[in-house]
Amino acid sequence: MKIFSKEQIYEGDKLTTELQKISSTDLMERAGIQIFNWIHMRMQGAQVPIHVFCGIGNNGGNGLVLARHLITHGYNVVTYIVNCSDKRSKDFLINYDRVKNVTKEWPKMLSCSSDFSNIQIDEKDIIVDAVFGIGLNRPPNDWVKELFVKFKASKAFTLAIDIPSGLYTDTPVEDENAVVYANYTLSFQSPKLVFFMPETAKYTEQWEVLDIGIDRDYLIKTETRVELVGKLEALPLYKPREKFAHKGDFGHVLILGGSYGKIGAVNLASSAALSSGAGLVTAYIPKCGYHSMQAALPEIMVISDENETTISNINFNIKPTVIGVGVGLGTNEQTLKTFETFLKTNKTPLVIDADALNLLSSKKTLLKLVPKQSVLTPHLGELERLVGKWSNGFDKLNKVKDFSKKYDVIVLVKGAYSITVYNDKCYINTTGNPGMATAGCGDVLTGMISGLIAQHYAPLSATLFGTYLHGKAADIALEDYGYQSLIASHVIAAIGDAYIDLFKQPETPEVEQQNEEQAQ
Repeated sequence: MKIFSKEQIYEGDKLTTELQKISSTDLMERAGIQIFNWIHMRMQGAQVPIHVFCGIGNNGGNGLVLARHLITHGYNVVTYIVNCSDKRSKDFLINYDRVKNVTKEWPKMLSCSSDFSNIQIDEKDIIVDAVFGIGLNRPPNDWVKELFVKFKASKAFTLAIDIPSGLYTDTPVEDENAVVYANYTLSFQSPKLVFFMPETAKYTEQWEVLDIGIDRDYLIKTETRVELVGKLEALPLYKPREKFAHKGDFGHVLILGGSYGKIGAVNLASSAALSSGAGLVTAYIPKCGYHSMQAALPEIMVISDENETTISNINFNIKPTVIGVGVGLGTNEQTLKTFETFLKTNKTPLVIDADALNLLSSKKTLLKLVPKQSVLTPHLGELERLVGKWSNGFDKLNKVKDFSKKYDVIVLVKGAYSITVYNDKCYINTTGNPGMATAGCGDVLTGMISGLIAQHYAPLSATLFGTYLHGKAADIALEDYGYQSLIASHVIAAIGDAYIDLFKQPETPEVEQQNEEQAQ
């Protein structure tokens, strides 16, 4: 799913009104009706008090359309105008007149804190936030901030229209009290980047996209700088197997890493490479891990370094398709020298993780030796050592983009929403859960991406598909183990289920109800 920028959204609105020969007011009516339909389908006329707070711009106009339809359908609605400026949009004014025609009680005008001091909002009420939209370009007034604080203090269910008021689409928040905390956000046509950034995701617990009929060709043909990767985006990346294929068709992964006490990292990465579909996997490890690796994973081959506890001399006579390097590797001086020697002669595609990233950070001139379109998979600490400190999530992405372009590498920034960056484009993964915050999950991901590249997935496709499958496997395993008990081995065991899930059709409500009844 594409994530459109603010400028692209405005352009899409403008183009739609021209091509469909409708006014901007008509498009606003369409958006407001979609919001009403969403609410009406869930509430079915329930007389829960609904407080609709409208700004005086176009998002306020959306709120007025919603309020009018709620009123005409008999809902218990109170409409407020957050009068925070002298400038009112044309479409707001049109819909302000329209809402006055369907109610005896005109919208309540709020201009300062004393205007809303007597407003009673119960915990069981509903707040609709239509105060500010994506066009906000300055902090809200102090009294508007007081109103937002009142929203939060009420503990009422808060539904934001398009974006929680006070959020910007492409910059961080300076004052947390100047933003609405929404339980749910109905975003027009595509989600917003701020829904996925560490500092701003908290302002909406859940979100959903409403289709308001923006021109199809525009949506399809417009290239965006950010995309969301879910099942619909992952499925086309899948490569089916030929009936007469053999293991040689699916590549040879070399997992290069391990040190005394950290052989398990190589074990996890190697097992994940096999489970993701690689034809052959070889582990290159220090001598101390030879017997344990052979016993633990009979499906893989093992090459041991001459050194007992660390890798000191990378020397092998196989021809791997891809090398996953760094898991459990260690960062001592001898390992750094060995890694540098290896990079100077290696031409094989790399997936670089863990200590290999730390070695690159300690001697950044080595980055020039990394093969083009190699995949780097840092967590935030490793990323900071590579690109430097950042001031916020948006600054972080800009630094990663610059790094990716400079060295022509793919960078997977691991986190709650793992983000893959290549050149100027970002891909946000939608799978995964907090149970993955456990030792070894990163090693599993390294093995999976390596296994996919071995099967001739392009490095970027392998990264996107591998990250999706990795998170989906964890989501499946979560059902049996819960957040606290989920471990990396459980994720590996569920990789097959994640593949199978790609081809499952969504259950109909009737089937879901039958399953629930059987479970009871």
